[in-house]
Amino acid sequence: MESEGNSEKKLSSSKLKKGSNIIPLTGAAALLTLAVSLAITAINKRRNSKRKDLPGCNFRVNLSASEILKLADRIIAKSKEVHDAVASVPLDKVTYKNVISPLAELEAQQFPLVQSCVVPKLVSTSDKVRKASAEAEKRIDAHISSCSKREDVYCVVKAFAAKGEWMGPEARHYVHCLMKEFERNGLNLTATKREEVQRLRTQIDELSFQYVQNLNDDSTSVLFHENELAGLPAEFLKTLEKAENGMFRVTLKSHHVAAVLELCKIGKTRRLVAMAYGKRCGKANLSVLEDLVQARHKFARLLGYSNYAEYALNPRMAKTPSKVLEFLEDISSSLSDLANKELAMLKELKKQDEGELPFGVEDLLYYVKKVEQQEFDLDLGALKQYFPVNLILSGIFKIFQDLFGLRFEEIADANAWHSDVRMFSVFDLSSGELLGYFYLDMYTREGKYGQTCVVALQNGSVAFNGARQVPLALLISQLQTDIGGIPSLLRFTEVVSLLHEFGHVVQHLCNRASFARFSGLRVDPDFVEIPAKVLENWCYESFSLKLISGFHQDITMPIKDEICKSLKRWRYSFSALKLKQEVLYCSMSTTPRHVGQLFFMVVGLFDQIIHSAENVDIFELFKHLHPKVMLGLPMLEGTNPASCFPRCAIGYEAACYSRIWSEVFAADIFTSKFRDGLLNQHVGMQFRTKVLAPGGAKDPIEILSDFLGREPSIQTFIDNKIECSLWH
Repeated sequence: MESEGNSEKKLSSSKLKKGSNIIPLTGAAALLTLAVSLAITAINKRRNSKRKDLPGCNFRVNLSASEILKLADRIIAKSKEVHDAVASVPLDKVTYKNVISPLAELEAQQFPLVQSCVVPKLVSTSDKVRKASAEAEKRIDAHISSCSKREDVYCVVKAFAAKGEWMGPEARHYVHCLMKEFERNGLNLTATKREEVQRLRTQIDELSFQYVQNLNDDSTSVLFHENELAGLPAEFLKTLEKAENGMFRVTLKSHHVAAVLELCKIGKTRRLVAMAYGKRCGKANLSVLEDLVQARHKFARLLGYSNYAEYALNPRMAKTPSKVLEFLEDISSSLSDLANKELAMLKELKKQDEGELPFGVEDLLYYVKKVEQQEFDLDLGALKQYFPVNLILSGIFKIFQDLFGLRFEEIADANAWHSDVRMFSVFDLSSGELLGYFYLDMYTREGKYGQTCVVALQNGSVAFNGARQVPLALLISQLQTDIGGIPSLLRFTEVVSLLHEFGHVVQHLCNRASFARFSGLRVDPDFVEIPAKVLENWCYESFSLKLISGFHQDITMPIKDEICKSLKRWRYSFSALKLKQEVLYCSMSTTPRHVGQLFFMVVGLFDQIIHSAENVDIFELFKHLHPKVMLGLPMLEGTNPASCFPRCAIGYEAACYSRIWSEVFAADIFTSKFRDGLLNQHVGMQFRTKVLAPGGAKDPIEILSDFLGREPSIQTFIDNKIECSLWH
């Protein structure tokens, strides 16, 4: 799955060739001696193991373009054969064995084959193969969609569900999910209503595409003289196109807008760029969004829901719109006092710099950054020298070894799609049981998928004959190779991103669900980010930071305690405003650190309200919410954030709250269970067995409550923000 940290990373290809040691050193002294020795032990390699000998792996590597398309056709043919067979079962003859088992077995068998077809478009070095992979995905998706609309199969599954044959809880949950999937496609409706459902679904897709396309087609730019861009680095100015009159052209692409709002000293320039960004697609997209929201409400009502938010949230951890609204409002109100103090500090700083000019939302990023430079002794550029990639990897392996009882072995000469790709086996440390495999595809290259993410290649599940498939995952990142032989060093944000993604790898491999549908990362979307968010905390604690750091010329010199403390305070600086602000550029694909959480409060409320109530004046709603949540700061004149926020249009509709939801419950888990014992294997193994192992087979609230010994709470999250603030 895709995670939030998508920044470019630098990594040494010469240090990470297959068969090389992750840590090229011996005799490490002092603090790192234990960490390094255990890490080397954890990464012993199986020198003679070949990909073809790997037990339990059905994912196919390096298929040609024609082989991909042929496999896709075979997948579709086999799926049709099984669905036809299930549909032919007489309603009075339905059993678990002739209805449910064939469908579950089909999912388990076909998932790695489907991934064999669709993953090459992300990683293959061949343009022809990538195109074939995209075509295969299109064919398979169309077939899967058609299967979920088969009334004949639905009737048979419904007959079995009504029969009430005894099943275990996971099988019962699987049948419930099958039924819900069919009925969310309208199969429990009359033929006329089903046709209307499909018409509305098509309309929704077309409107969503139009909204995003309008933004993609927008080519607006703003011209500035060089003195109006004071504060921006010369390197950045060199990247800007110059107009005929010699002025610099600032586009409204996210990287230009972020640079200006964070670094430009001229308040008028920041304001002009922020206003231009907030005006994009104005009336056109506002009209599209209004039509889109109304179409969604009609769609949801046909399926028996009061509004679209109820439809969207029904299968999610949050369950109801009222619970989401209560969640967001409780957090916002609890942090209002702290947010007011933070805003007052920023206003005072602007007054010192710019006189009596009013403080606006366009000033937030610039003055937050300025305060942090004054308050924290952090040179993030220089900090890279303490994060050589090989040491980071060894530290991550050690943390997961000690915490979760895992052993990592590299597979030499594993079959892969590029020479830099590495493969590892993961074993249970005490029993020696093989838990799964994962690939590391860490370097940026032409044609490769441009985001950092983890992709499930094969889910662990129990097959019909009782054998368990072995989980297989792929971690994709965008790291640069060495330049001029200089050891590869990572920025701190890249370190956090890497640990986050390894959290998803462990989440995938430690899952023990019996059904492929609940295995790996196929869990509730409100839950999927929580384990990885929990593990990010190890990047901010002194003990674990020292484990993954070391000066690149002498790795026995870890990062200093003072820096560790500053990083933690930096993490929580202006945390209340980060949760309250929407700022203008909430549709940016790569969001600056100070916008990551902060825009979700206003947008989360806005998104939830428009999808919970009908006939809402979208523009007036934003005008009302903005000053209310943003402590009186008004929207910029003429801007209309609703017209340039694609998350409301596609992908996150009625679910913009989900990211902060993950942050809140991850904070509760870490603080309650791990903060006082970062490598406490007893707690780590409880987390592995109670939180990671069930996957999607159990209700997430039940999972977290079982681990915590109580229901999860927002209070720990709020307390952490206040405790680590500049005023504590």
